[in-house]
Order: sequence, then C-alpha cells, then structure tokens
Amino acid sequence: MRIAIFNQKGGVGKTTTALNLGAALHRAGDQPLLIDLDPQGHLSSIHGQVPLESGRSLFAFFQEQSGLAELEVDWHEIGRLIPAHQQLIKVDSIFGKGPSVLNKLRVGLDTLEQENGGRHIVIDCCPYIGVLALNAIFACDRLIIPVSTDYLSLQAAEQITRTLQVLEPVLKRRVERRYLLTRFDRRRRMSDDIRQKLRERYGEDVMETVISENVAVAESPSLNRDVFRHNAHSPGAHDYRKMLEELVDRKDLSVTDRLR
Repeated sequence: MRIAIFNQKGGVGKTTTALNLGAALHRAGDQPLLIDLDPQGHLSSIHGQVPLESGRSLFAFFQEQSGLAELEVDWHEIGRLIPAHQQLIKVDSIFGKGPSVLNKLRVGLDTLEQENGGRHIVIDCCPYIGVLALNAIFACDRLIIPVSTDYLSLQAAEQITRTLQVLEPVLKRRVERRYLLTRFDRRRRMSDDIRQKLRERYGEDVMETVISENVAVAESPSLNRDVFRHNAHSPGAHDYRKMLEELVDRKDLSVTDRLR
C-alpha cells in the first residue's frame, strides 16, 4: 500500500506523521520504504545522512540517472529511505507538467514493487501543489491529510479537497483520503471545534485517532529519532500506535505482527 502524507499548509505535522507511521509499521513487522518528496528534506535530515550530491537522491530518478531501487538507504529501526535533495525544487521548471512526468513516480513504484513487493510505502510530500505533490497523489493508494487544530489548517484542508475534486476526473478514480487531526490540545475549546467542523464536512474520512500536542513528538525529530525510540511510553507514541491500529482496522494498511 502506498500512503502519501500531504497538506498545502506547513507546520501541521506532515513529516512527523510520515516518520512515526514508518516507525509504527516497523514495530508491527513491516519494513516500509519512506520517500522524501520535499526539497526541504526534513525527513532526510532526521535520518541523519542527507546526500550532498543530488545524484544520490530522488532528483536523480527524475533526471532518469537512477532507478528508485538504486537510491534506497537503510534506516535503522524504520526500514528504508529514498532521500530528498534541494535540487528537487527545480523539477517543475525543468520537466514541466506533462502526463509522463506526473506519472513518473507511479511508474517507478510499479517497477520497484515488481522487484521488491510486499512492503508499505510512505511518501512525505512538499507543502504545495506542483509536479512533486501531483506525483505523490497520482501514485498513492491513500492520502493522509494532517490538519492541526487551527482555522488556517481547516482552510488548507478545504483547498486540498477542491484540488482532489479537480484531479479525480483525470485520475478516473476517487482519491481515498483520511483527515488526521494533529497538535490536538484537549484543554482548548478550539481543538474540539475544529474536530467537529471536520466531521461535519468530511464524515467518515476523518480519523477517530488524534495526535495530541506532546513534548516527545515535538522534540524527537531534533534528536534524529522517531517518537517510539525517543519515548515509547509517551502519549505521542500511544497516539501514533492508535493511528496505525485505526488504519489497519479501516483496511488501509495491513501488518504481520501484533502492534507494540
């Protein structure tokens, strides 16, 4: 299953969600592949070995210099990573927006899965609609949309929904999506208000699980760790474990082992 994590607004926990979903999958017996599709490379920087040369990053795939399998690197206690590079910012201007480039990641993943199938793929997207984000949307089976509990994030969720409505006639399918509330503070009335508005607008596409505002979640990326390695007993680790359980219950993902 291919899961893309996307929101057109920054600061909503997109990269943190990709990181901790990958870690939760690993703890449940999977060896996921994480793909950093953001020129800012935040996910790659958490890995700790950002490639200095663009030829060792996802940019080389778009340049047709390397296949996806050649770009994978190990990620201890998570799985594998295909890292980003700041040169990805040039993809829109260099390659345009024709069908071949928009479907490039999908075709590449089809080939990769023929060689090494049976694992989940988690794609961390850049926070704007362009060739890179469209590649992820065209390639994914599910889209997770993190929404932090503020009104600007709610507006961004509406933007994404409108974008998907425009794309779906081209894709000839509905893009299955899950709205995930992040930075949820139970002490603030606004958090419950945002949750209620999301549920009114998007119904069952809104996940029951929320990711609470939590110190362990916030500080673990700065230590190059997922929340489970940082503090497996923290509320944040509990929330991401529950998120994976819900995705499994919804048949969005499957795991081989009991969740830990």
